[in-house]
Amino acid sequence: MRLRKPNFVIVFVRLILIFAALGGVSAFGQEPALKVVAKPFEQGEELIYKAEISRSLLRKLDVATFKFSAGKTSALPEANSANGGATDSATALRFTSDVASEGFFVKLFNIHFHQHVESIVDPESLAVQRTVKLDEQGKRVRSSEAIFDRKAGKVTWTERDPKDPTRPVRTVSSDFAGPVQDVLSAIYYVRTQQLDIGKSFDVSISDSGRVVRIPVRVVEKTRMKTALGRVTVVRIDPELFGQRALVNLKGQFSIWLTDDKRHIPVKAVLKSEYGTFEITLKKFSH
Repeated sequence: MRLRKPNFVIVFVRLILIFAALGGVSAFGQEPALKVVAKPFEQGEELIYKAEISRSLLRKLDVATFKFSAGKTSALPEANSANGGATDSATALRFTSDVASEGFFVKLFNIHFHQHVESIVDPESLAVQRTVKLDEQGKRVRSSEAIFDRKAGKVTWTERDPKDPTRPVRTVSSDFAGPVQDVLSAIYYVRTQQLDIGKSFDVSISDSGRVVRIPVRVVEKTRMKTALGRVTVVRIDPELFGQRALVNLKGQFSIWLTDDKRHIPVKAVLKSEYGTFEITLKKFSH
């Protein structure tokens, strides 16, 4: 099989980075925010995943390593101002994610990429206040920031080229109503929700200044062998693909979370015309 770098590989990298951002986009319901007394990830939790791809003659090819971590940080004064003083506490929650290329995929196509994302969220509602992202793909580097003004109901996203300060800054703004998450904070928001089989709802996701509503279905409950042992898991299917969704391609996305109060994402599978991505939890620490 002949793989053409300009199309197959470039689209693969794009899907990997989207998958990295979505990571656990599973079912972050956009229902009225609820105060959660105990959050399972506040005390410095770290999740490490391995991503693999398969396509035609390619079978289980290592692609990247994903790292997610959660902790507390000082509340941002500018975020409090933007949120109309919505954060009463002196602390906020900070979620971070890193994805980096590795393995045979790098050797085969000489493709290197790294993406770092930080989300600052309200400690009670988990509504996102600010998102900072650094995206490196070979020589191409982009840094971006999204500020969520909850009082005005508007998100403003800006993107810059750190290597070329003279390059025009990209800016996108969108309106939103109610609590909203970015694609990273959503991972943690869903873990505080009750996931009942047969439940379906819409999701509001902000990415690159856009706000998109995505239907989500809670599909089934099953047993699965994981890094945590053999556990009961719940499968979630968000409709991420389509002209009005996050990814304008044909495909299917599923994610499995432990059926307990922690709701740890243990596996995710993304199927597209370019192949199948599989992300598996390899290490959990708290």
